[in-house]
Amino acid sequence: MPHIPVSHSIEKRYIQKLAVLQRFRSHEYIQGFTLLEISIIILAIGILAAIMAPGWNALLARLRLNQAQDQVYQAIRDAQTTARRLHVAHQASFRTLNGKVQWTIHPISVNAASVVWNDLDPDVELDSETTLQLAGGVRRVQFNENGNVRGQLGRITLATKAGGKTRRCVIVSTLIGAVRKGEDRSRPDSSGRFCY
Repeated sequence: MPHIPVSHSIEKRYIQKLAVLQRFRSHEYIQGFTLLEISIIILAIGILAAIMAPGWNALLARLRLNQAQDQVYQAIRDAQTTARRLHVAHQASFRTLNGKVQWTIHPISVNAASVVWNDLDPDVELDSETTLQLAGGVRRVQFNENGNVRGQLGRITLATKAGGKTRRCVIVSTLIGAVRKGEDRSRPDSSGRFCY
């Protein structure tokens, strides 16, 4: 066996290591992800999306219902305040037209068909628990010139068109015009309604 000087073998090892480092830096060894790794990542993302989607949809439905409930509550309060301020009886009217729930505020002497109507969220509908007086396809609550209810107590209950048990309601509960918001409960109230 030929004898190699020590300095020559160290130099040879150094050159080999330097060549390996240069190849590593030139990305010859970095090839990316394998098909198996990408498949596992996509599968994990799909499982997470399947777990989170129903919860996300339920959250969006609750937000839509809360917004619609706020609009209904504000419409009733505005009708009451306007009646008191102008000393003219007013009403808040609600109807469903072409699948959309609409609302308006107007003096009771004005026909509801001749006023401008505002739409609620298109994914919201009137629920069967709605008890406001119905006349000519319009549900209404009327306030006299003092802002007191003109005999029509009741509630307007909203639900999502997609179904589910989530409901929101606005309740006119006293003749002096007390109005409050409610939401669905697990047990019915004394009248058998779940939104109170």
